[in-house]
Amino acid sequence: MRRWNGWGDPAVSLDLAQRALTDLRERLGESTPPQDASLDDVVASVPASRLPPSAAVDVSPVTRVLHARGQSLPDWLALRFGRIGRVPDGVAFPESSGEVASLLDWARMHGVRVIPYGGGTSVVGHITPPAGVAEPILTISLTRMRRLLDLDDESRLATFEAGVIGPDLEAQLHARGYTLGHFPQSFEYSSLGGWIATRSSGQQSLGYGRIDDLFAGARIETPKGTLRICTVPASGAGIELRALILGSEGRIGVVTEASVHVQPLPARESFPAWFFPEWEGAQAAARDLVQCGAAFSMIRLANAAETFTTLRFSGGHRALALLDTYLRLRGARDARCLLLVGITGSAPATREAFDAARAIASRHRGIYAGTRIGNRWRDARFRSVYLRNTLWDCGYAVDTAETSVDWPYVGAMVRDVEDAAHRALGNEPLHAYSHLSHVYPQGSSVYSTFIFRVAPSYEENLGRWATLKRAVSEAILAGRGTISHQHGVGIDHEPYLIAEKGPLGLEAMRAIFREFDPQGIMNPGKLA
Repeated sequence: MRRWNGWGDPAVSLDLAQRALTDLRERLGESTPPQDASLDDVVASVPASRLPPSAAVDVSPVTRVLHARGQSLPDWLALRFGRIGRVPDGVAFPESSGEVASLLDWARMHGVRVIPYGGGTSVVGHITPPAGVAEPILTISLTRMRRLLDLDDESRLATFEAGVIGPDLEAQLHARGYTLGHFPQSFEYSSLGGWIATRSSGQQSLGYGRIDDLFAGARIETPKGTLRICTVPASGAGIELRALILGSEGRIGVVTEASVHVQPLPARESFPAWFFPEWEGAQAAARDLVQCGAAFSMIRLANAAETFTTLRFSGGHRALALLDTYLRLRGARDARCLLLVGITGSAPATREAFDAARAIASRHRGIYAGTRIGNRWRDARFRSVYLRNTLWDCGYAVDTAETSVDWPYVGAMVRDVEDAAHRALGNEPLHAYSHLSHVYPQGSSVYSTFIFRVAPSYEENLGRWATLKRAVSEAILAGRGTISHQHGVGIDHEPYLIAEKGPLGLEAMRAIFREFDPQGIMNPGKLA
């Protein structure tokens, strides 16, 4: 079961510590959420399908509503307020690559536009039907394509149907002693095909690699036929077609099968934590850690505002009071920053990595805090997203922004993004905080979260979001960052893509899309 107007399993909830709620009310003011629209009311507003009859397509209003939106804040607002707008005219659930190919032929023959659908977790509008498209829209869901097709022990390659979601993929690999190691926060519901199409990054990408590194080959059904990308360890044979599929967001075709690099399950894994008295030393430690070459699977650094928020939201008042006293005695006061390090691998490699982390952290005045905080983060990392539901129920909305930038500009990016968000909302209070979620020898991602009060009307909330999104996106571009490190482009980032790719780059992308999709039926309004 999936919650139709929020995140995840409707039977799962995440309690918010009373102290955290009190802090939010003091920062942002009291807030009352509007009355949510009911699913029945939203379904009743859905117009009749315009698709020609097909036994392969479900045109029921409820199915169309359940596949009309993802997880962006505009998606939430549309569903919560019952202002859903355009919905697909039908949804198909193929069970093989051949059935996907047949659906694309049918769509091309009837002038139908197609939106590929994996797990429905997009936070930038990948699966949202664009309002300006006049033609009927068919959503193709790969929900029924989840099988492990092959596992090559010698090459350590696993081939899956692309609709497989994170838990199912890992369960099938674990049964054979392997892991992919790709753990985005959306892991419970996002799919392998979606990871590839949006160039996803898992929380432990430092050790396992981004999906760019894990993706080895694929079968893609396009409007002009089947594109097969073979798996070879390396090639000098012209342009890399595999790279064309990464980040293509459904514009070339539908990824139906994918081969990925897998690894044996690690012998050991731990998540030690350090606190630093201030940001500069903490950032320098993160940079030195990633550049030292030790076997870390993750380096995650929270700024002071996120460190405070993380500890507040975790509850455990007595334990937190003791930790606060200890840290203050060691010189880490209100500007303290929390660093989590993932150490994954063999016993010798993990011992060496921990020794390296301890030495580097100590050099930058890091205070070791054991593994309890990190282990709690690991155990809750796929549940923390449920906090969006809880906060909405308390009258607060949540949005995020993410980028990556070279090391000399990381600190300024954190500051400028948060400052831009505060200025954008003017007199409306905002709680903003940031962390470095993925680090590289060259630089780091910057991931920022914004919490603000839910306004009474749909229009006012959407206006707040649009103002915030524009200000933050402009700050990212001004700070020499990418418009997206891990969420893709979709609808929300499309206006800013030209600043990163340039006119010639965008025209080259359009030329590629036209070659595979001459009639332009694939995921209209996305990328270029």
